[in-house]
Amino acid sequence: MSRIAVVGTGFGALTAVRKLRAGDRSLQIDVIAPQPEFVYYPGTIWIPTGLRRPEDLKVPLHNFFRRMRVTYLQAEATGLRDGGRTLETSAGDLPNDGLIIASGGRFLRKLPGIEHSITPCGGIGASVEIRDRLAAMDGGTLAFGFAGNPNEPSAMRGGPVFEFMFGIDSFLRKQGRRDAFKLVFFSPAPKPGARLGARAVDGILAEMAKRDIVTHLGHKMKAFEANRVFTEGGDFAADMILFMPGMTGNLWFDNTALPRSAGGLLKANALCQAEGMDRVYVAGDSGSFPGPEWLPKQAHMADLQASAAAANLLAELAGKPAKATFKAELLCIIDSYNKGMLVQRTEKRNFMLPSMSALHWLKRFFEWLYLQKYR
Repeated sequence: MSRIAVVGTGFGALTAVRKLRAGDRSLQIDVIAPQPEFVYYPGTIWIPTGLRRPEDLKVPLHNFFRRMRVTYLQAEATGLRDGGRTLETSAGDLPNDGLIIASGGRFLRKLPGIEHSITPCGGIGASVEIRDRLAAMDGGTLAFGFAGNPNEPSAMRGGPVFEFMFGIDSFLRKQGRRDAFKLVFFSPAPKPGARLGARAVDGILAEMAKRDIVTHLGHKMKAFEANRVFTEGGDFAADMILFMPGMTGNLWFDNTALPRSAGGLLKANALCQAEGMDRVYVAGDSGSFPGPEWLPKQAHMADLQASAAAANLLAELAGKPAKATFKAELLCIIDSYNKGMLVQRTEKRNFMLPSMSALHWLKRFFEWLYLQKYR
């Protein structure tokens, strides 16, 4: 009986578990993660506006693990040796016949004063902090921004920042408080969200103008203070700063011989194999993958990569060649509390549907449907 280790309990990790179990009922599957729970990060955009509570987005995984016949190890990965066959963890060494790394990425919180900003995708706690601070404010300036990893263009997550910003704008309007607030969007990119496609960028910028959101674009970030944002193009006041920095690899990667990209992620090929490693695969934010320059870091992409990784690992264990690849596809609904804009991008087309209420409800329905797999 083959023994597979999966690191993580996010989108990529749990998709890998489902695909592995569907492909081989006899596998021993070990899941290694600090907590036996799945957090639905796309839904955190709705916590500041009261559409979601923290408990709505946390799914305990005990029942899922039992159904999948998974052995869960509550620990953190700390290293890797023996050509990938021994995973080092905070609870001891774990041998494996195959490994899938889906432990996510790490935000580059290096800018001076970045502790004065809130990272919107920093977890449920960050969204709760945004909610509570917004509720306590009588007015002021709210600043929303994102940047990337200069050595890893794909290691960027800007879409959620648009959603937090548009959602909070709509929420304040519903409360009748919008006139007391100034909203500012900032980014070192002159065309923020370019990976979504030119039409989507134009639509987003037009939406900002329509909502009277001030923009500060095309200037490299310098620093933050408790109530100020500094860029090479000038500085401005801000009573609350939401800033999404670029991403890099997990710290535990440093204790391995795993191949790394220039930006610090795990270097993977089109089959999701860690380059030069035997039966070691990577999915989601942990990896740097070949593909178009707009290849996204999002849950949908992690699912596609995890499916390919699981299929290839099963093939290798059966003595067959690995040949599954993943589709390069950006697919998202940019939500604004009561409406949503659909964007799809593949290597053959770039499609967009303008903002409408039906897409907001579609995003909420998809959340419910997705979480049924794990509840």
